[in-house]
Amino acid sequence: MVYLPYISDNDLRKAVKRVVDCILSTQQRQEAEMYRNVIDPFSAIFDGAVQGFSLEDWLQKERSRQIQKTVQNQIGNFHENILSSIPGWQKLRQGVDICNEERKIIAEIKNKYNTVKGSDKVGIYDYLLSFLEKPQYHNFTAYYVEIIPKNRGFYDKPFAPSSRDSTRRPVNENIRQISGQAFYDLATGTSGALSMLFNVLPDVISEVSGIKALDERQKATFRSLFDKAY
Repeated sequence: MVYLPYISDNDLRKAVKRVVDCILSTQQRQEAEMYRNVIDPFSAIFDGAVQGFSLEDWLQKERSRQIQKTVQNQIGNFHENILSSIPGWQKLRQGVDICNEERKIIAEIKNKYNTVKGSDKVGIYDYLLSFLEKPQYHNFTAYYVEIIPKNRGFYDKPFAPSSRDSTRRPVNENIRQISGQAFYDLATGTSGALSMLFNVLPDVISEVSGIKALDERQKATFRSLFDKAY
């Protein structure tokens, strides 16, 4: 079975397995370390009493919350691994995240629009500009990619953020801000590429982990989150 038209099944499995293994190892570590750090009993009793949690439910919720921090960091790497496995793209060891030399594109990938504070986006602009000024990246286009966009946006526009003193960086058509959906379409040449990736994830996760796959009803509920984000 071919999962996606723009990436090999083997590369897709490897990218998914990295995330699955991270979750499982973090879960095991959290089980061992749960009581090593002192748990705030006041936080537990307020949260439990107000939301109707038993102590067991609260502890499970706390484990999930701590694991989620690690997962969020890993998801950014997941998108880098997927995109850099598309023919023509590569993950760079130093500097920006990914590059396509033939198409003259470099990209810095962030998982969510608010990963970087507004005023700190100037640093990303300056960073991308510094690459475009290098001889090897002459005539390249640099993208700041927001995988999860703000307000379900689909955009590919000049990136001209403001600094703390409200001074806006000059518009440069070769430094761009782009949503996750738009960049996946651009990188793959396939319309709806990000949606296609999301749809196959339950089956790939099951394949690489041995965990029972989500049923169609469960898939539909998770898909509703994707539809709300995009």
